[in-house]
Amino acid sequence: MMQPARERPGTAAQKGIGHRMQTALMGWVHQLGTLEYWEALLAGFEGLGPLVPILLAMVESFFPPLPLIAIVALNVAAHGGLLGFLYSWAGVALGGIIMFLFWRRLIKRFFLEGSQPLPQAGKGTAVGEPLRYLVPVHAVAAAPSPPPSFMHFAFGMSDFDEKRYLRAVLLGKGLMVAMMAVFGQSLVSALKNPVY
Repeated sequence: MMQPARERPGTAAQKGIGHRMQTALMGWVHQLGTLEYWEALLAGFEGLGPLVPILLAMVESFFPPLPLIAIVALNVAAHGGLLGFLYSWAGVALGGIIMFLFWRRLIKRFFLEGSQPLPQAGKGTAVGEPLRYLVPVHAVAAAPSPPPSFMHFAFGMSDFDEKRYLRAVLLGKGLMVAMMAVFGQSLVSALKNPVY
């Protein structure tokens, strides 16, 4: 005959803690769906000045999984259309320039110029050359689809003209952030004046 399993000491307390954690988590998730939560978040974000939105947009160049469209929409919602666009553009362009120069001036110089010249290395560094004739770099920089960190790596390690790439990043990222800022402004106006 089977004996019923005895409850271990502390199990009831552990179930109580688990239930409280689940309740707190569900309350937090419910808060995310309220307009008041987002208004309070934006009110706190507005008072931080221009450095935080610029750094937030810049971090996306170093850590690509961050959603740039959400960062731009947050900047636009907190600082208005024009300032949100300018802060986001400054952050994205500055982050891209830093990453490109990191790959070009530090890594490429250290690995390629300090090593033995290999014929395969010359083929790999010439990857950006065909793009000069096929696709304008502005279009590549404006597209949100390629990961920006890969683009900065590829052009930083190639023999592509540095000034041309930096100019393309400034213009291309400006166009991309402007499109995202229009979306962010539309989202803000839709939240303020919902039409059902």
